[in-house]
Amino acid sequence: MRQEHKYINRGNGAVCSEEFFADRAVSFIYSTVREKAPCLFKALTGQRVTQFLGFVNYDLALNSRMSGAGAFVKKFGIDESECLLPFGEMDTPRKIFERRIAYWRCRPMNEDPAVVVSPADSKMFIGSLDGTSMLFLKGKFFDFAELVGRDRTDLHGRLDGADFAVFRLTPEKYHHNHTPVSGVVTDVYWVDGSCHSCNPSASIAIATPLSKNRRVVTVIDTDVKGGSNVGTVVMVEVVALMIGDIVQCYSENRYDDPVPVAPGLFVMKGSPKSLFRPGSSSVVLFFEKGKMAFSGDLLKNQLRGDIDNRFAAWLEKPLVETEVRVRSTIGARRCNGR
Repeated sequence: MRQEHKYINRGNGAVCSEEFFADRAVSFIYSTVREKAPCLFKALTGQRVTQFLGFVNYDLALNSRMSGAGAFVKKFGIDESECLLPFGEMDTPRKIFERRIAYWRCRPMNEDPAVVVSPADSKMFIGSLDGTSMLFLKGKFFDFAELVGRDRTDLHGRLDGADFAVFRLTPEKYHHNHTPVSGVVTDVYWVDGSCHSCNPSASIAIATPLSKNRRVVTVIDTDVKGGSNVGTVVMVEVVALMIGDIVQCYSENRYDDPVPVAPGLFVMKGSPKSLFRPGSSSVVLFFEKGKMAFSGDLLKNQLRGDIDNRFAAWLEKPLVETEVRVRSTIGARRCNGR
């Protein structure tokens, strides 16, 4: 019997149980198949298979159950009033998945330059690479040097002991990522890898899974005119099972006139930056040590020992995710970080 996975809804404080997509299949792949058929396991988590699975699951509108207004929408309570297109025009799961919302109306944001915001509608947790921190999680969900590239020694030094946040998106979520800070992009690059699931069962089965997946790394210098002044921020967008691509499409004004994310581009906090092409996926943010303080409620939620979840059983310490909305406050610049 698989263990429940509970999280906290930040909006109302409720403790909720997560229902995972294809949970039995993921558990089977990451236990039986991984152990007894490693070649098949490698194929199933490869890019070609994951793109094919994404096409089958998200592009084929074979019946009303797979249509935009079908069971998927009803089951997960996707709010039509948020969407820029009516459900009737979203006739495949892909169109639901890649939907645009009126975020300027339904995802309000604190405009204070010192405030850092969530990049996604997701479940998040906080960690630290500092061995003296109560949030120390080094070597569990990723290997930092591997995640950003082992040749990126400049980042290894600058982000030694960094604080981080992991944002886990699930298939029913809005899948545009937004910029968490304002600043100038100094680098953006792909790191190749597999397409492992973001289901907690996969994280538990495979050491440092996030640093084994294909990913886009964006480095943002916020210590510039008009920036958030929280030092260097690294945003890692991680491909996962059934994710075909990550499209970099930054738009300063709603979704108008998107441009590729490239060095030299100034990005405004809260603006659409990229789009995950279907599946589940994750975003990881890194902040220089001591530059940013996470919101108190997120820390309090994470350390609750009375909430069962798969991560806590694995880590043998509390680690409770909080469900957050894109552009909502997750922390702020420390006074000594000015």
